[in-house]
Amino acid sequence: MIVETGHFALILALALACLNAIVPLWGVATRDSRLMGVAPTAALAGFGFVALSYAALTYAHITSDFSLVNVYENSASAKPLIYKITGVWGNHEGSMLLWVLILAVFAAAVALSARSMPQDLHAAVLAVQSWISAAFLLFILLTSDPFVRMANPPIEGQDLNPLLQDPGLAIHPPLLYLGYVGLSITFAFAAGALICGRIDGVWARLVRPWTLIAWIFLTLGIAMGSYWAYYTLGWGGFWFWDPVENASLMPWLAATALLHSATVMEKREALKVWTIFLAILAFSLSLIGTFIVRSGVLTSVHSFANDPQRGEFILAILVFFIGGALLLFALRANTLKPGGFFAPVSREGALVLNNLVLTTCCATVFVGTLYPLALQSFTGEKISVGAPFFNATVVPLFLPLVLLMPVGQNLAWKRGDFLGAAQRLYFALLCGLAMVLVLAGWHHNGPLTSIIVSGLGVYVIVGAFAEIVSRSFSRIALVKGGIAQAWRHATGLPLSTYGTALAHAGIGVSLLGLAGTSWGAEKVLTMKPGDSAIVGPYQLTLTSLVSETGPNFTAKVGHVVIRSDGREIAAINPAVRFYPTRQMSRAEAGIKTLNLGQVYVGISDGVKPGTVDARLYWKPLVTLIWIGALVMGFGGLLSLSDRRLRIGVAHRFRKFAGAQQAPAE
Repeated sequence: MIVETGHFALILALALACLNAIVPLWGVATRDSRLMGVAPTAALAGFGFVALSYAALTYAHITSDFSLVNVYENSASAKPLIYKITGVWGNHEGSMLLWVLILAVFAAAVALSARSMPQDLHAAVLAVQSWISAAFLLFILLTSDPFVRMANPPIEGQDLNPLLQDPGLAIHPPLLYLGYVGLSITFAFAAGALICGRIDGVWARLVRPWTLIAWIFLTLGIAMGSYWAYYTLGWGGFWFWDPVENASLMPWLAATALLHSATVMEKREALKVWTIFLAILAFSLSLIGTFIVRSGVLTSVHSFANDPQRGEFILAILVFFIGGALLLFALRANTLKPGGFFAPVSREGALVLNNLVLTTCCATVFVGTLYPLALQSFTGEKISVGAPFFNATVVPLFLPLVLLMPVGQNLAWKRGDFLGAAQRLYFALLCGLAMVLVLAGWHHNGPLTSIIVSGLGVYVIVGAFAEIVSRSFSRIALVKGGIAQAWRHATGLPLSTYGTALAHAGIGVSLLGLAGTSWGAEKVLTMKPGDSAIVGPYQLTLTSLVSETGPNFTAKVGHVVIRSDGREIAAINPAVRFYPTRQMSRAEAGIKTLNLGQVYVGISDGVKPGTVDARLYWKPLVTLIWIGALVMGFGGLLSLSDRRLRIGVAHRFRKFAGAQQAPAE
């Protein structure tokens, strides 16, 4: 009965989404505030129905109700409870239900933020969001229904893919979906602004927090996905330029450009057309990513669906929304008035350059990812575009962007002083140069690129805080009030200033991590208990191999002792698990973090009895790659907590509304 209730709730949510997609827009067209007022209530009710539906499917997984096809194909009685819960989104049908649940969550959040928005824009945004919800609810009910019953239920399920039975699965997909789906709100804001004709600085300030929320989750989701692949798939790498990985990188690049563009629009009423276009582009790339993963055009551990019919449905959704938004954009673009002007050497100019490079990177990844798929579809010819292409095209674009990042931060709005900005970056340049010289002397035989990237990373980290230092500890402040006055200046700066500095510094930290791994060591060999090997500065000894039994697997577990200078400093337990229901094996890497680097050991069954094939790695500074992402996310969170984003919007809207009413009085 609970399952049927969930199914019925999903149908009601679709009906409500259809209603909310039309009535508020009718209200906007007729200026009827009662019809526009329907939108928030319907959005909140829609969230309730979708949440009820999701809870019903979760209940079916927890209770191992194998009368549902979805539970039978993706669960087993002996599976641990945590994976019964996370397994709800570890398959195509459940993950799409999570997708619409997050859509509903964002719609409900917008519904509750009515005070800071004009009513017509508020209603139009929720209506556009309802169009998206209706399309995906229809997709689920027609092609991916998770509530389909079996006529003769089996007593046991087929279990979840072992690669997905991991704590990373509990975190990575929800984070990534919050980023993907969060961009639907920026799309809805763009379409709503085009419908209502409200494309100005107030709109830019309204859309920025939503973009920032999506960007934070997307950043953390990508980083978590990278770490999950690193320790679960056993390849020992952190990025493979896999099409599924690229599918999340493209909207992240577009969202990063949108964040910067919206800032210029808010400050100068400039780049209106470009900002609206980026808002449409970012969500379009999210939909393209969904199409890549769900259409069956590629095979990956990330892609649960291999059904071309589902792919065609998603392609139709993609064409409808992208085509509709671009048509609306084309009809309205000529009515947009040009905004404020600024000199090429200014913060606005630097942000425009930033946008150009980011969108070029995005276009390059787009071509490299989709060209092989398109070629195979049209000609049947299979080609591979992998790391060499992306390293040769994206990296040369990205490095100048990073080099100019602190410069842009130190330029003034409207008209900047390049020499002044360069002077404020002297110390950062010296730190970066010192890093290059030290590494060149220490690792003179090491890769030159890694030495340069390390220096660049230090320059970015130090340069990210140059603006704060120059604004707080200026000569005037020190002369007038000394250190106390400078400290007051520093603590009085907006939180978004610190947020920007931290986000940029996070990129520098990740660069250090990327560069550091080049000085790592690797060995692949067959080992038996008692064997030792030197990897980097450590001696690794396999002391024992034992068999263990888990709730739904058996495992061969190795005990590896790590020694440094003859002294035992740690031990790790790499394993290889066998899941009998799925008849699949999965490696469980043994990882120990030492001085920001990691000793990484993966094992698999050896050819001879009592032996294992072992992959031993020492990866210096590798943790900095993900620590940098966390710093970026924290910087975004700090910017989001800036009170100007919470209070400034309502104030500017009231001021704008008052200015509009004044002539009538």
